[in-house]
Amino acid sequence: MPFARRGRLAPTPTGLLHVGHARTFAVAAARAGSAGLVLRIEDLDGPRCRPEFTAAAMEDLRWLGLEWTEGPDIGGPHAPYVQSERAAWYLEVWRRLEATGLIYPSPHSRRDVEAAATAPHEGEPIFPPALRPAGRERAAAPGGVPWRFRVPDGRTIEFHDGLQGRVTRTAGVDFGDFVVWRRDDLAAYELAVVADDHAMEIAEVVRGEDLLTSTARQLLLFEALGWPPPAFAHAPLVCDATGRRLAKRTGGLAIRELRAAGWTAADVLHQPVATLAGPPHA
Repeated sequence: MPFARRGRLAPTPTGLLHVGHARTFAVAAARAGSAGLVLRIEDLDGPRCRPEFTAAAMEDLRWLGLEWTEGPDIGGPHAPYVQSERAAWYLEVWRRLEATGLIYPSPHSRRDVEAAATAPHEGEPIFPPALRPAGRERAAAPGGVPWRFRVPDGRTIEFHDGLQGRVTRTAGVDFGDFVVWRRDDLAAYELAVVADDHAMEIAEVVRGEDLLTSTARQLLLFEALGWPPPAFAHAPLVCDATGRRLAKRTGGLAIRELRAAGWTAADVLHQPVATLAGPPHA
């Protein structure tokens, strides 16, 4: 095994895992090899995260033959591996970022950002620099207001991806100032993931290619915090027979539904997606 880097499985329990998740997690397990895998439940997405989806994800992973060496049910209490139980750590990381002067309170709504944006942008609108505060605002705590990371406009962030090759993103062009702390006083995705990948000593992050721009953002956070980043490998997205990307919200091809229909774990991981849409061994 040429990789053997400590990796992680990080499901978000907002629905049932589907074939795309299964195949990305299988890549993570294969690349980690003997270095081991951490299972981390990323459940910061409010009421959409439900305990039954966490239990289902763990059952589905085990049915697929994907075992973790650290995390829920392994080596003691699961608290360090469930994001909703790690608020104190995220607040500590927020304080470290606040001390750098690179984050600032940003009460603007998505509507404000869209109204102030000067050009259309695919996906999330670019945060307009005009909405940045003029000076530095210090705070001892987030205070229930969103905080954003000030990106270095015009700087190109480049990294080598283990599956995609050379990847570049330009700050201020491909993405703008991004949220690190939410209005509901919880860590935002980018901060929580960076904080946990560092704390859990993750050597390689394997996830879907839809998160390539997130990786550029996270590399800026690693740099600001003075932490070495992990390696990254972004797997191609899995689409259904119509070419639409598989997603929890659209349903279909859920692992446990395929299992109930008679497909095997090997089928789920290797059969063409169009084949899985019908009965097994037809």
